[in-house]
Amino acid sequence: MLCHISAARRGLLLRLVPFLWTLALGLWGLSRQDSVWRDEAATWQVAGRPAGEIWRMLGNVDAVHGLYYLLMHGLFEVFGASTTTLRLPSVLAVAAAATCVALLGSRLAGFWAGLGGGLALGLLPAVQFYLQEGRPYALVAAGAGLSTLLLVSLVEGGPGRRGWPRWTAYGLTVLVCALLNWLSLLVLPAHAATLWWVRAGRGVLLRWAAYGSAAVAGALPLILFSRGQSDQVSWIPPLTWHMLIGPGILLAVGGLGAWADRPDRKSLSATAVGLPLLAVPQLGLIGLSLVQPLFLDRYVLFSMVGLALLIGAGLGAAVRACTPRFPGAAGLLVPGVIAVAVVALLPLELGKRAPASRVDDVLAVAGEVDLLKRDGDAVLFVPAARRDTALVSPRAFTGLTDLALARTPVDSATLKGEEAEPDRIRASLLGQRRVLLVTDSAKVARAPSAERDRAKAAVLREHFAVVEDRQVRGRRVTVYERRGEP
Repeated sequence: MLCHISAARRGLLLRLVPFLWTLALGLWGLSRQDSVWRDEAATWQVAGRPAGEIWRMLGNVDAVHGLYYLLMHGLFEVFGASTTTLRLPSVLAVAAAATCVALLGSRLAGFWAGLGGGLALGLLPAVQFYLQEGRPYALVAAGAGLSTLLLVSLVEGGPGRRGWPRWTAYGLTVLVCALLNWLSLLVLPAHAATLWWVRAGRGVLLRWAAYGSAAVAGALPLILFSRGQSDQVSWIPPLTWHMLIGPGILLAVGGLGAWADRPDRKSLSATAVGLPLLAVPQLGLIGLSLVQPLFLDRYVLFSMVGLALLIGAGLGAAVRACTPRFPGAAGLLVPGVIAVAVVALLPLELGKRAPASRVDDVLAVAGEVDLLKRDGDAVLFVPAARRDTALVSPRAFTGLTDLALARTPVDSATLKGEEAEPDRIRASLLGQRRVLLVTDSAKVARAPSAERDRAKAAVLREHFAVVEDRQVRGRRVTVYERRGEP
């Protein structure tokens, strides 16, 4: 079917079709019914601060996301704060990653392997979740795809002097990814495994070691500094066996693609590149989690580039197997498989684009607050992190007094602000007639752990009565009225 299409046109198809396909998947339902969940709310409220205030905040919290916050601040300044501005960078990043997969697959296993892998990336369940997420993980996936593409071109081209611009681009790409999420440095041992697999020459190994080490050295200050903010990940549970089911399935699927690719010798192939890129970051994160709980799939989302490459290799092998017997139909195999996958995954695709796909919706509960509030009312947040609702939708909270707040998030250079001591909160509460409590819905709420939150709950229970209670999309707003005179 494609025998009469020139190599230049094939290259154009590989660049455009996966990019536009993934872009369409990302733009489909991008606003998620105008919902924003808690992780994205952190991006939203920080990106809206002046650059100087963001920099000051990074000294206290979230330094690991500093580069991403500054990038989003610039986009919010130019295009305004909206769900489109929040999520479109991730959509474009995954589309770019799909193009990298397509070029890698074509280079290593043929046109159909490249096209199949590029189209498959955006359909992977984990990728579909972060495809429309206002966080940095999709950008890291794009960087992993680009750095892998650069490495393959350098291995194929040898260690000649003319390769230094690409080696520089490789090192800078790895460094930028590390500044977005330093766990992305797990891409380096994955690339090392590929170089070992193909028995790369001494010159290539030395240059890879030099530029990779430079990237690590550039990210090292951030790594060391952010370790002092490790309380941010203290909520991650210890590694358990059931948490390994997902990685096990991914490795099994990747193994099938590698088996179908079946390179004849230890040469540069889709298996030699894709299998380490899939397996090494997953296994590396599992190993790190045995020391400190860190196992979250989003930290190694970039390993899905390897899985897509292996899926593409499997599809390419199927096309080659079908061509001798069914030469006319072989060219329809990849589009047909992708179409079947779209239909089979439709419930998942719709689910990922619904507000219920996330644990909560910050914007929805803000709307309920706006409807329920009265002049002179006060508001409380339990836990204090639920103040993100007011930070993202300040208009909905106009006229309400935040009783517990001692210093605003901007003044305190924090994400949620600093609250007053429990006794002061109690005294302020006892002087109120009506209080709105913003918290988690009953399905996801946890018992108050902070002393301040226990004090809030005790006063409300002993001196106030519930007159209104609404739960919407993972959040809850309850209206309390004072029993007797304040």
